[in-house]
Amino acid sequence: MFTPDGAFSGFSIDDLDAAKTFYGETLGLTVTENSMGFLNLELASGATVLAYVKPNHEPASFTILNFEVDDVEAAVDDLNARGVVTKIYDDMPGDEKGIMRGNGPDIAWFKDPAGNVLSVLKGD
Repeated sequence: MFTPDGAFSGFSIDDLDAAKTFYGETLGLTVTENSMGFLNLELASGATVLAYVKPNHEPASFTILNFEVDDVEAAVDDLNARGVVTKIYDDMPGDEKGIMRGNGPDIAWFKDPAGNVLSVLKGD
């Protein structure tokens, strides 16, 4: 019988070690490798997201993971200090740090080593 109890999300990457370092060391998530050689990214909410190496990986054309924060500017400053580039779009109305304000919640996007897009955005 189908139940949604075991649902989880996942996305592809092109380099397991680079992803493990980025998500674990740079972003500070708890990252474990499962028995199939995939990465389990444990979020503070208790959810787990699966990252898996895919031959001929192509980065997602949408934001794959959003991190709600109290202060987007402080989060961006912290990410930039960790070497993460947050100004990734030239065609979006954002400031010099890549923060877009006034079009919904304050938000800034950045990429993982595989080119997938992530964001920090102002929580409620």
